[in-house]
Amino acid sequence: MTGDVLYAQLLYGGSGILLVLLGLWSFLVHAPLLRKLIAINLMGAGVFHILVGIAYRGIDTPPDPVPHALVLTGIVVAVSATALALAFGKRLDQDDD
Repeated sequence: MTGDVLYAQLLYGGSGILLVLLGLWSFLVHAPLLRKLIAINLMGAGVFHILVGIAYRGIDTPPDPVPHALVLTGIVVAVSATALALAFGKRLDQDDD
């Protein structure tokens, strides 16, 4: 493994782990549902970073397509789940009034 591959994987993997930990901390600390939803999205972005770091093989070789496909599918699912959670949150807020 060359130095640029290791550096890129550590950069993406480390930032992904940092995002997951920050999202987990925010999810546990904050009480409002909107902040919890943002924290879950932040953890998902961290997982996407980790998968991109795993897929990288270097400048001269193409990346592994399976983690990239998982990231693209995960982005679509995350957007859909966020929209559903926001709709449920709006409904819960209307029922409280």
